[in-house]
Amino acid sequence: MEEELKSLIKVLVLTIISISYCYYLPPKIKPGLPRFLSVFPILTLFLVLPLFFSTVHLSFITAFFLTWLANFKLILFSFDKGPLIPIPSNLSRFLCFTCFPIKAQQNPKPQTHLPILVFATKVAIFGVLLHLYDYKQTLPPLLLLGLYFLHLYLEIEIILTLLKVFVSISLGCDLEPQSNKPYLATSLQDFWGRRWNIIVPSILRPAVYTPMRQVSERRMSSDWALFSGILVTFIVSGLVHDLLFFYLTREMPTGEVTLFFILHGVCLAAELAVKKKTTVMQRWRLTPAVSRILTVGFVFVTGSWLMTPQLARSGVMEKYINEALFFVSFVKHKLF
Repeated sequence: MEEELKSLIKVLVLTIISISYCYYLPPKIKPGLPRFLSVFPILTLFLVLPLFFSTVHLSFITAFFLTWLANFKLILFSFDKGPLIPIPSNLSRFLCFTCFPIKAQQNPKPQTHLPILVFATKVAIFGVLLHLYDYKQTLPPLLLLGLYFLHLYLEIEIILTLLKVFVSISLGCDLEPQSNKPYLATSLQDFWGRRWNIIVPSILRPAVYTPMRQVSERRMSSDWALFSGILVTFIVSGLVHDLLFFYLTREMPTGEVTLFFILHGVCLAAELAVKKKTTVMQRWRLTPAVSRILTVGFVFVTGSWLMTPQLARSGVMEKYINEALFFVSFVKHKLF
């Protein structure tokens, strides 16, 4: 634990220095290749920092925030695109908007007690889930994989919610929600485009989808260009997630995670093609309740099939659970 704390301090110091450099120097350089070359050393450093840690939580969080989000945002920033343009007004905002999955809310909505209730429900379900692991030896393997997938979702939601509250208070501004009730999605388009990890589409759209579609439209019809843009975007997302899994397992990627995203990209393209056929839509229109069951069920089944087995085989889920239990025990000890 002492070594991990030292590594955390090193990573924090290196991150602050790196982001400070990106805030003060590259904006003075012409957008395009010259600015990209000026931030390239930082991109390389952010690929290495997750390897400083031995715990899976710190490895994953560092990889998600720096290797995934910060690197993509800085690449877009190099070409005067993405969520860092216009440049935030001060260094603290630039650091937060670069590293974290947050976005300033343009039209703040009145606060309600419902998000607090939803968050409390997620925490309660997560607590029940941790308790169920006491009986995992008696649980069917397929059910256990499903519980692992649910565990990952709940923990990510809880961490990002707490992060949003902390950053919002620190910066003194309202932030967009990171997710919008993904369990209520009525289609894959709704799930990936408007509900799950909302900041990611705002990064992948200008970084991958739009350039790919523009290039494809020179050689094929608009519809096929749309589908190729979607598929390439999901392939890139899959490769990035495989990289995140590498930081967790420290093993060569098996391709299962990329396959998950390719499958969803193909299904999303097929879904959009069906939606364009008005006669089909009129004849087979589903109720929202049925659409939600099918959509969430598809995400859950494919995620349990393709995402969690690699983590279970490598022993990462065991470490993940033990670290979560240790943290819960530590909090209980401090509070009570």
